[in-house]
Amino acid sequence: MSDKNACACGAAPKLIFACSGAADVGAIADRAARKLTKDGAGKMYCLAGIGGRVSGIMATTESAARILAIDGCPANCAKNSLEQAGFKKYEHLQLGDLGMAKGKTPPTADVVAKVAAAGAAKLTC
Repeated sequence: MSDKNACACGAAPKLIFACSGAADVGAIADRAARKLTKDGAGKMYCLAGIGGRVSGIMATTESAARILAIDGCPANCAKNSLEQAGFKKYEHLQLGDLGMAKGKTPPTADVVAKVAAAGAAKLTC
């Protein structure tokens, strides 16, 4: 989010959008988002609903306290989908920034935990 001092955390949800692409890093992004949800850091939400401009999903996303986009590869599909839908205030986690590369990063529990920890830090107010 652009203003790091302003956080509206409270009753509004913290939403997590993962590009669950076909590569290993897509699987990692997806599993990390599911782990964050299970751990109570936020709620995984439907990126396809953003792309399809589904009214209920758009409205819920507009009311979110925080938004996290997790992208496995440099195509940044989650980030781009949010931006094309008009969302500008969100956190972005690119797995390449954590040293993970498409086709070279098996989706192990340790790798998923590393991504989830980085995502949890971005969701903290």
